[in-house]
Amino acid sequence: MSLKIRLTRGGAKKRPYYRIVVADARSPRDGRFIEKVGTYDPMKPKDDAGRVTLDVEKVKAWLAKGAQPTDRVLRFLDAAGLLKRAARSNPQKAVPGKKAQERAEAKAAAAASAEGEAA
Repeated sequence: MSLKIRLTRGGAKKRPYYRIVVADARSPRDGRFIEKVGTYDPMKPKDDAGRVTLDVEKVKAWLAKGAQPTDRVLRFLDAAGLLKRAARSNPQKAVPGKKAQERAEAKAAAAASAEGEAA
């Protein structure tokens, strides 16, 4: 059985509230879970202490049993000092796609030919 420490969504429409739970990876997002280990309230300000609450002992116990946190939960655990999240860098993310590059080249060529006619 593959265990995940992940978020389940609760709260009303446009007012999200998440529970941090340990669940079988195959169960649905808001479905059955094994244990609740914390909460996350994104509606609270970033500097509020109650935005993320974690039961540190439970989380440590589940990590020792082999539960894998999702990326978002890993960020919370990193902030709490339980796990280290490796910094990621994708320099290709900002590079425009093929079509956008072709359009930019065509636009540059049109501007250069217009400049040549004006001179």
